[in-house]
Amino acid sequence: MNLFSVFLLGLAVLASSARAAVPDWPQWRGPQRDGQFTGPEWPDKLDANHLQRLWRIDLGPSYSGPIVSGDRVFSTESKDKKIEVIRAFDRTTGKELWSHSWEGAMTVPFFAKSNGDWIRSTPALDGDRLYVAGMRDVLVCLDASTGAEQWRKDFVKELGTALPDFGFVCSPLVDDEAVYVQAGGSIAKLDKLTGRILWRSMREKGGMMGSAFSSPIFAELAGKRQLVMQTREKLAGLDPADGTILWEQAVEAFRGMNILTPVVHKDTLFTSTYGGKTIGFHVVQADGKFTVTETWRNKSQGYMSTPVVIEGVAYHHLKSQRLMAINVATGHENWTTDLSFGKYMSFVARGDRILALDQRGVLLLIRASKEKFDLLDKRNLADAETWAHLAVAGDQVFVRELNGLAAYRWHRSGK
Repeated sequence: MNLFSVFLLGLAVLASSARAAVPDWPQWRGPQRDGQFTGPEWPDKLDANHLQRLWRIDLGPSYSGPIVSGDRVFSTESKDKKIEVIRAFDRTTGKELWSHSWEGAMTVPFFAKSNGDWIRSTPALDGDRLYVAGMRDVLVCLDASTGAEQWRKDFVKELGTALPDFGFVCSPLVDDEAVYVQAGGSIAKLDKLTGRILWRSMREKGGMMGSAFSSPIFAELAGKRQLVMQTREKLAGLDPADGTILWEQAVEAFRGMNILTPVVHKDTLFTSTYGGKTIGFHVVQADGKFTVTETWRNKSQGYMSTPVVIEGVAYHHLKSQRLMAINVATGHENWTTDLSFGKYMSFVARGDRILALDQRGVLLLIRASKEKFDLLDKRNLADAETWAHLAVAGDQVFVRELNGLAAYRWHRSGK
């Protein structure tokens, strides 16, 4: 091999390494599904000199958070009140690369109308496969490069279960062999290559109380890796292998509004409900049997927002639209703001910094503090509502407005 060939080979290796090093945000709440970001340090300002908008495109309404992989960003939309769409865009320019659609819209109950009838679940990406949930209890698997459909699972048609009143809300979770969802009036594990149902557990009666909101997570509790789920009425740990219920705990909420996804710190699970309380549950194992115990309770009520945990403290958005810092292990309330914010907030944390996008289109940059609410900066990014979860990948921030998608880039020292 001559020197020129060696040089070209070196360039190819460097380019390949650079592509591989591009940070992703492949699912709801990020790579580990915990709202934690491990990329470049963020500036302490959110002005246009430090957070510059790269592009924005108009889209139909959606509550799905954007996901990011390699040179692409993916986002869903609902069109003409009857069609659901997933689109892939160039991460740098916003140019559309492909789209795929299916008939799938539905109408939610009248008391939820203010939050719309559009698609809600955030897709999940696993290598070259993209998993997208449609409102009518349908899960679609696509080739992430081309948008070609690989398989489709219609839970209502196949299982004869009731159409969920609020649609398919939970965001799919993928591991080495399977995809996990709350659908078909149950928690289900599907073969990720074929869509075949491997098991179903915690079967519900369907309809109003069977429409799950919370999303599945993996957690190690009491020395065992578990699939943690919160249904409309219960919190439970399942064996991912066969769906066996390891433990379960009733969680009370007004009309079953267990909406946020529980967060885990060591062997303690943190959850909070609308019309209920904020609660810490401790999971232990003895002689192969698991037990769960309520260790503390706080009168505050959660709503839709899943908190982030930093050094054992949960930074939490309440039904009252205030922010709270609370110790996950003890339930000690560090502080609660006097200020109120939007009806919803999505959180991403890096070290002691938190990005919080509220439903009004306002992005907050907060310093995590156990002593006080420490707001570093804020900026209005959208005139429309922003119910979708924030995505942060590398030096970019992606915001899914109700009717559009925008990409921003950090500049550490300003322009």
